[in-house]
Amino acid sequence: QVQLVESGGGLVQAGGSLRLSCAASGGTFSSYFKGWFRQAPGKEREFVAGISWSGGRTYYADSVKGRFTISRDNAKNTVSLQMNSLKPEDTAVYYCAAAPRFRSLRTTDFDSWGRGTQVTVSS
Repeated sequence: QVQLVESGGGLVQAGGSLRLSCAASGGTFSSYFKGWFRQAPGKEREFVAGISWSGGRTYYADSVKGRFTISRDNAKNTVSLQMNSLKPEDTAVYYCAAAPRFRSLRTTDFDSWGRGTQVTVSS
């Protein structure tokens, strides 16, 4: 099973940027569909962005389109999330997730999860 470790979270002012990274080990990571999810206090975990194994297809939640960019480097076994124009409502714990193949963007269709990294956006 793939092990995932996120990094890059922190505190930033509204309008600022952060770049999250997720490193993978323990599996044939390059063929996996990868995603980023987030969970704010008192809310359900929600999809943020996803990327196909080749990087040729990307998916975004409406709330982050035009501000966030997902990318991957299969040679380094990493997936990243560049977050620009951050808003206070982006505050959440961000999780990296992986699935052996694309099924859907629901949390239940991802098999491997990281422990998360906190992103806090101050107003």
